Amino acid sequence: MAKLTKPLTNTEVKQAKPKDKVYTLTDGGGLQLRVKPNGSKLWLLDYYRPYTKKRTSLSFGNYPSTSLAEARKQRDAAKALLAKDIDPKEHRDDHKLQSAEANNNTLEHVASQWLEIKKSTVSENHALDTWRSLELHIFPSLGKLPIHKVSAVKAIETIKPIAMKGSLETVKRLCQRLNEIMLYAVNIGLITSNPLTGINKAFHSPVKQHLPTLKPEQLPTLMAALSVASIKITTRCLIEWQLHTMVRPSEAAGTKWDEIDFENALWNIPAERMKKKKAHTVPLSEQSISLLALMRPISGTSPFVFPSDRNFHKHMHPATPNVALKRMGFHGQLVAHGLRSLASTTLNEQGFDADIVEAALAHISDNEVRNAYNRAEYIKRRIPMMCWWSEHIEKAATGQISLASRKSISLVQTGT
Repeated sequence: MAKLTKPLTNTEVKQAKPKDKVYTLTDGGGLQLRVKPNGSKLWLLDYYRPYTKKRTSLSFGNYPSTSLAEARKQRDAAKALLAKDIDPKEHRDDHKLQSAEANNNTLEHVASQWLEIKKSTVSENHALDTWRSLELHIFPSLGKLPIHKVSAVKAIETIKPIAMKGSLETVKRLCQRLNEIMLYAVNIGLITSNPLTGINKAFHSPVKQHLPTLKPEQLPTLMAALSVASIKITTRCLIEWQLHTMVRPSEAAGTKWDEIDFENALWNIPAERMKKKKAHTVPLSEQSISLLALMRPISGTSPFVFPSDRNFHKHMHPATPNVALKRMGFHGQLVAHGLRSLASTTLNEQGFDADIVEAALAHISDNEVRNAYNRAEYIKRRIPMMCWWSEHIEKAATGQISLASRKSISLVQTGT
């Protein structure tokens, strides 16, 4: 007949005195109280490991921090795992490791991993803007929080002050970015679901506003203002370069000399500098080449056609033309990005093929076959359109001096 173990009482546990050597008090079911000479009391479970059948022990903590009742609960839980051939010690170690990993995977850490992936689909400037917005508005309060503890309530409370200032576009972007980060966390197995779905519903939606631009008939006004503007020649060249080439502000500001194919009059912008991560080629008109000829003596020793004043090895900030246009009196009427809209409207009104115009603007369609055709064939068809556009700009500057005009080079070089 198996020997029955009499369960311990709270009094026995409390009054157990230290001896010269370590001794144990048994409670049954493998649970023991180990009493050491220094007086410490430790709860242990003796058991045989599944499969290996090797004897080992599992600690449940010290008494009185772990009471007799709590030790019994842990023993019962461990024996329930053993009944399923699960080693309770390995199970606890795995749980601790998972908890540690979960706490190390903070929102900021996961966001940095997410952005590394996102960088392959967005421009460098867009990625930088994304990270700065998170650093400014999200990370100060939520950045160190483990990803599994980020809740809708906490996110909304963090974003609410921005909404109260009326910065609804910023609110919209932050909600989008946080949702993308959480979906990334779901996809890599850090969390089981996205708790931030729908947080944008807690805020007013921004009123959609188109970027300020001029009407086609106002182009002469712009050219006249440029001719008398008190701005640096590099800034003025950049504005005219963007106007003639129809590219985005960041793409124009980052123009590199080694991207220019003078022999074929083409500007080859690599994919990593484009918004949609698709390489873009711009046919260059004679006027565009004239702008490059004007900049060569100024920036020929820099990697960039339009270098920064402070650092010749960096390009001018994409927002510099916006500041110049504002000083020229176009505040609220025109921004640098609006030059693309001005070109698009003019060319469409003149009857140019809409697909050719879209290709010139580097607007990517969802049809990959069509995109391939755009890259292969549309360049040839875009050449006469780009030449017409540059001629149109030059005519709009009649009576003024356009830096892109073929006449302007000699005027500037002679100091006339």
